[in-house]
Amino acid sequence: MSVTDKIAARLPRIVSERTERGPVVAAVRLHGVITPTPTPMARNTISMQTVESALTRAFEHDRLIAVALLINSPGGAPTQSALVAERVRELAAKKKVPVLAFCEDLAASGGYWLACAGDEVYAHGTSLVGSIGVVSAGFGLNGLIERYGVERRVHTAGENKVRLDPFSPEKPEDVEWLKGLQTQLHEQFVAWVRERRGVKLKATDDELFNGEVWTGAKAVELGLVDGLGTLRSVVAKRYPDAEIAIAEPRRPLLARLGLAGATTRSGDFLVEGLAALEERARWSRFGL
Repeated sequence: MSVTDKIAARLPRIVSERTERGPVVAAVRLHGVITPTPTPMARNTISMQTVESALTRAFEHDRLIAVALLINSPGGAPTQSALVAERVRELAAKKKVPVLAFCEDLAASGGYWLACAGDEVYAHGTSLVGSIGVVSAGFGLNGLIERYGVERRVHTAGENKVRLDPFSPEKPEDVEWLKGLQTQLHEQFVAWVRERRGVKLKATDDELFNGEVWTGAKAVELGLVDGLGTLRSVVAKRYPDAEIAIAEPRRPLLARLGLAGATTRSGDFLVEGLAALEERARWSRFGL
């Protein structure tokens, strides 16, 4: 057989391979603390800014049959949680494809808010899921500055501009104001879960919306997730011919360069160090 004949004999198979490419399930990693202000040193954070491009790429696949959200987050900023979740729903409605959410180690608080953007939610039996509540934390440093003879000077127009100032004694009326805000945010969180999970929920409001965290296995019983499974196990069963394509969100510059621990100024080091401690504390609350 001549070289030409050999090439011609291969052409039908090559064309067939190209025309028979299977469907795609595009997966987006939503890993890290949810924050509108990621630090340059942070390895993984979630915000509308960092995940927008990944979500857009995921929903633009021409052979798309479903989008998967791979969630591993202790939560964070409620507004960013809502913005990302709403963007997922907008794109899903536009492309008319189902969204499957997968809770990995942790989908707590804002992390579970993101999971509810899925039409179906899955978890591993050992995943930690829930924490449907609102938390605020800070430090009272007024005693510290008094000890070192530091005078705090704050001038405002508006008596409520410095509520909960960490360098001033805590006022009962400020705490009441904060609790009112938390109640409003909690109500919005609960409304979102009810909207997305609906009749799937299998427990009372007092059981579900008190800030508790459960294993993935228990979350199935409560109706917070639809079943146990991983991305590959569920896709293999639901879409056996599908290819999985991962869309990675943007990472901070230093993390992309492999310099997540680098800094040049002592002031930067202090700020980044405190941010890292805060991020670490969010995960450690859940034993991670």
